[in-house]
Amino acid sequence: MVSRPENVFVLGLDERNHELLHDLPHLSAYRFHALLGKEELMEDEHVPLRSLIEKAERRLEAFDGPIDAIVGYWDFPVSSMVPILCERYGLPGASLESVVKCEDKYWSRLEQQKVCDAHPGFALVDLDDPSRPAELRFPMWLKPVKSYSSALAFRVEDNEQFDDAVAQIRDGIGGIGEAFDVVLSKLDLPPEVEAAGGQAACLAEEEISGRQLTVEGYSIDSKVHCYGVIDSVLYEGTSSFLRYQYPSSVPEALAEEMCDISTRVVQQVGLDNSTFNIEFFWDQERDRLDIIEVNPRLSQSHAPLFEYVDGVPNHQCLISLALGRDPELPYRKGEYKVSGKWFLRRFSDGYVSRSPSEDDIARVEREVPDTIVDITATQGQRLSDLSAQDSYSYELAALYIGAQDEAELEARYQRCVELLPFEFED
Repeated sequence: MVSRPENVFVLGLDERNHELLHDLPHLSAYRFHALLGKEELMEDEHVPLRSLIEKAERRLEAFDGPIDAIVGYWDFPVSSMVPILCERYGLPGASLESVVKCEDKYWSRLEQQKVCDAHPGFALVDLDDPSRPAELRFPMWLKPVKSYSSALAFRVEDNEQFDDAVAQIRDGIGGIGEAFDVVLSKLDLPPEVEAAGGQAACLAEEEISGRQLTVEGYSIDSKVHCYGVIDSVLYEGTSSFLRYQYPSSVPEALAEEMCDISTRVVQQVGLDNSTFNIEFFWDQERDRLDIIEVNPRLSQSHAPLFEYVDGVPNHQCLISLALGRDPELPYRKGEYKVSGKWFLRRFSDGYVSRSPSEDDIARVEREVPDTIVDITATQGQRLSDLSAQDSYSYELAALYIGAQDEAELEARYQRCVELLPFEFED
């Protein structure tokens, strides 16, 4: 430990995560600095990666003091900018190649198949001369090799839908694809990955399904640690999330199998000195696990859940690793035995004629202690104008709640819903 407070620069620092960082133990040892706001990083569908990196470097160079760590918890471009900037300033962190092996959906599948069979059938589709891969069956998913928030991901059931999806991907892939090509240009790529690039091809995958689960972990000195498994629970009959719940209720043997697969994949791609989360489908009828995707970052959505149950948010991993130290996470030292991030949703469009006030939120926090309320849909908005929504519903609010068991967790959520008044006009 150094004798002075250590300066940690956070790409895309927002209010919620700023509060979580201030819940870390030994807070006085750190000074957190925002490095480019979330709005600057994600203001446009077109990602100006080179100018973002240059802007970040200018702000770092202007800082009057030592730079001890650079971190981020968002998807691309933040996830790729962090290793670029860490290398530039000689700071601990994952290599850019290992991060891109996770982020490039095609390269990630190539690496996964070297160490496990927990993945769907997949193949590349040339966007200039597209044809359905003969080895894959419908239904399948078509998606860019790099995207975020499931943008330009299409489920297709026949050749007509296949052709239509390819056309839409070809038209829309440039915004992120151009920026991802900048990242790829910094690496020595395998020939098949280089040919696909960020814009020349898309990935086709056979459909997988089941109960969705996420493994959170980190790697340090080439040793992988999985510290939690989270359930993703859907609204019944939909593909929209109702809540994330920690700890998972899956059998311990299954959790160990997911952690074993995660360890093999993380070591295969060489991701080290980094947090990660790996999303799985568990097909209970076939007792089969399939990797959905590998993310070379923590899930900041899960951070309060770990704080409720284990005693600190998983941001402890992010900061410790960035400073070159083992996180030494506590286990089951929190005030609650179970926790959830709940999504209050509406399944049809509408104009928000009333949304919860500050007084309404304060009442929730009094009646359901330790609850965190983030309102997404505010008065005066049309739901279809909200950003980052799924294709089937509109998120009104997110609520982080702790409880002593699942029944109490659900009861506390229902009480929150009663206390949060939303009204709509169709």
